Amino acid sequence: MSSLKSISLKVLKYLGITLVSLLAFMFIAPYIFADKINAEIKKIANEKLNAKLDYSESNISFFNHFPSLTVGLQQFKLSGSVPYENEKLITAKEIAFGINVSSLLFGKSINIDKIFVSEADINVKVNKEGLANYNVYKANTTQKEQKSEDSSLKLEKIEIKNSKIVYDDLSTKLHFDIFGFEYLGKGDLSKAVFDLYSKAKIEKLNILYENEPYLMNKKVNADLITKVNVNSLSFIFEQNDLKINNLLVDFKGKFDFLKEGYNMDFILKTTNSNLKDFFTAFPPKFITWLNKTELKGTTDFLLTLKGNYIASDNVAPALNLDFKIRDGFVNYNKSTNPITHLNLNIATKVPSLDPNLVIVDLKNLSLKMANDYLKTKIYSTGTTIAQVDANLDAKIDLGKLNQALGIPEIELKGILIADAKAKGLFDQKKGVFPVTNAKIELKEGYLKTKFYPNPITNIQLIANVSNTKGTFDDLKVITKPAQFTFEGNPIFIDADLSNFKNLTYDIKAKGILDIAKIYKVFAQEGLNVQGFIKADLHLKGNQSDAEKVRYSKLHNSGTLEIRNINVITQYLPKNFLIKQGIFKFNQDKMNFKTFLASYGQSDFKMNGYFQNVFNFMASKNGVLRGAFSFNSNFINADEFMSTTNNLVPTTVTEKTSSSKVNVASKGVILIPPNLDLYLQGNAQKIDFNGLTLKEAKGALKLKNGLLTIQNTGFDLIGCKITMDATYQNITLKKALFDYHIKASEFDIKRAYNEVKLFREMASAAEKAQGIISLDYNLKGRLNENMEPVFPSLVGNGIISVKNIKFYGLKMFNAVASKTNHEGLKDPEVNKIDIKSSIKNNIITLERFKFKFAGFRPRIEGTTSLDGKLNIKMRLGLPPLGIIGVPLIITGNKDNPKVKIGRTSEDLEETQDTNDYL
Repeated sequence: MSSLKSISLKVLKYLGITLVSLLAFMFIAPYIFADKINAEIKKIANEKLNAKLDYSESNISFFNHFPSLTVGLQQFKLSGSVPYENEKLITAKEIAFGINVSSLLFGKSINIDKIFVSEADINVKVNKEGLANYNVYKANTTQKEQKSEDSSLKLEKIEIKNSKIVYDDLSTKLHFDIFGFEYLGKGDLSKAVFDLYSKAKIEKLNILYENEPYLMNKKVNADLITKVNVNSLSFIFEQNDLKINNLLVDFKGKFDFLKEGYNMDFILKTTNSNLKDFFTAFPPKFITWLNKTELKGTTDFLLTLKGNYIASDNVAPALNLDFKIRDGFVNYNKSTNPITHLNLNIATKVPSLDPNLVIVDLKNLSLKMANDYLKTKIYSTGTTIAQVDANLDAKIDLGKLNQALGIPEIELKGILIADAKAKGLFDQKKGVFPVTNAKIELKEGYLKTKFYPNPITNIQLIANVSNTKGTFDDLKVITKPAQFTFEGNPIFIDADLSNFKNLTYDIKAKGILDIAKIYKVFAQEGLNVQGFIKADLHLKGNQSDAEKVRYSKLHNSGTLEIRNINVITQYLPKNFLIKQGIFKFNQDKMNFKTFLASYGQSDFKMNGYFQNVFNFMASKNGVLRGAFSFNSNFINADEFMSTTNNLVPTTVTEKTSSSKVNVASKGVILIPPNLDLYLQGNAQKIDFNGLTLKEAKGALKLKNGLLTIQNTGFDLIGCKITMDATYQNITLKKALFDYHIKASEFDIKRAYNEVKLFREMASAAEKAQGIISLDYNLKGRLNENMEPVFPSLVGNGIISVKNIKFYGLKMFNAVASKTNHEGLKDPEVNKIDIKSSIKNNIITLERFKFKFAGFRPRIEGTTSLDGKLNIKMRLGLPPLGIIGVPLIITGNKDNPKVKIGRTSEDLEETQDTNDYL
């Protein structure tokens, strides 16, 4: 007994000694090996990272992540790789590295086998070219380096707690936010190929594509097995069980990093899932609806994404989506007529993510609602050219359907009866249309949306669409009768349309449509526009008779009265407000009188006619012809300059949602190509690009996208000017012009002060006084600001000067200083005709001479539009100028340089390299 007790005491004694020694070692070792550990950490960072690493302090302990010996780096910061080297990739409260104790005691180098991350912000960025900020790890370049034992990073465990990840990829337009991220990964990361076993938990997941939210505020739990190949930088997702809110999802696939993109092969699927669980993974706008909706049924979902994504080469993977609902039940807000027997089977394919190649195979969509039913199937390929096979059979109360589905922001009523079949090819260019037989009837229809403050009621429609031959010329659309009531005003429309290759039409329209409240929905705050359209029309004829001027075969009559209507067109950046106008239809003409309109600050009063109106509206190639006169008190031509809008995505954070910002840039005035119009105009005042034109009169013609101005006259800075011109836009930001201008006796000082273009092209006139006349031809190109591009200008003409006085002109002051003749300063000139030409940014002055103060200068040479000089002067000395001094004037208008001589280097020409002709 005593021996057993003695043995027990010895065991306890040695065990105690061992524990005390172990504890002592755990306390003492960090201090003993601190210098060695810190040195190895810095060495590894220098050898393995090509990014800046920073931290406030480090501590070494067995107890922070017991039982691992860890070196913790506080307030850790790691910058990204090029081109994001000035931005942080990772910031963390602490990143701790687990040290392999045996390597510390017995090895030549220290092995790091664990990483612990706490409260980190990880910001992953990829630019439009596919360059990412996470390439911070230096790859080994030689086999010898791979076998080096100097320092190693052999990870067996990664643990991340309470962290945030933001991924923003501009090349794929994919963005996601991960909040409350918990992660535990295990595996031998030192191997070239290893299996990574992971558990992950996400409190909040947001996924956006092209800045549109798809998943927002979703909880995720995941068990993952991922095969990682470090050498090829590829990931194989072998077994991945995800739970997104209540939806169980199986995720498998492969992801390889390429030089400028990715290779993807993803499979995301869920089988026999509960329909309600499926909707819990939908975007946030569905959540409110789901809370009030009873859902039953099962669903299958399969999403695949396979192929290369290389943004620079415009290469994209193929997307396939299969979705099924079986025996579904939908009842929103305890509706008395729920949807039952809901079945859906749809497969969609998008090769190369190209919408023009999309294939939609809706094999079945059917539902019942008491005695009502809806059955449809659709198969279509492509968009502009489409293969179609569709069937629709429905008899359903839309009001009850709307209540059962709980469609937000829309109220819909009416009995819909539809029987439609269509099969064949749609190709508008070749005049091919699917064989179609469709009858659609809507009784007692009612529609109210958030866009209309009041509903459209009493909608009655019987429409028949038929096509037996599969061509556009066999297509017939008949709507008799069609009517609706809006704001208490009934609208009646009967339409009989056939032969869409040569459209034959018989349309009757009558009624009053008050659009005041509709406009208020879109109008800016503080702007209240009342308006209506009153129609009593009968239009009958066909397209070819209108095109070939066989007006006797047309039977168009009636009136269309409009007041305070906003017209929005792609050709104008602002709304065109028609205050009032009465159109009278007579055969192919649409006459209008007392047509009052405004555009921004501009006002117009017009009378005249349009011709070929119906063909213009019905056909892409239709040309609107017409002639009218207009009068205006004021036109601000700058407001007609087009704008191009770019959508710039804003950064998405936890507290901000997705948004888009419109950034407008200027553009040239656009001339629609399908207009053939003649205008006789009279404007009291026109503002254009810094010019103020008064008493403008003339004729303007628009044809084939070309604007021609003929015999136009106006008053500019007190001078009568006449002009002929042509203008044509080539792109949104490029236009050509060609004009001849004649101006008689304008004040040069006033022109310099008030006309920007004159200051730029005649900078030497800064301190001149006197009268100038101009007869000049000029053509060239305008930029997006409607400003001339100097190297593109080509022209010639005559400038006549009269009683000109030059004060402080630097060129003559320099000549006076060089020749020691003070009388050359501030010359006065009585009358000179100066001939010049412009090309390649150079103004060439033909030889001209004049006399003042006894001197007889003769001048010729060149000057550039940016002020450089190469002027040759012969200064004839008093009394008769027989004896002359040859001078060369170079430099620029601000710093002219004068020397005696006859030769100089030519100014360098600047050719317009823009290909616009």
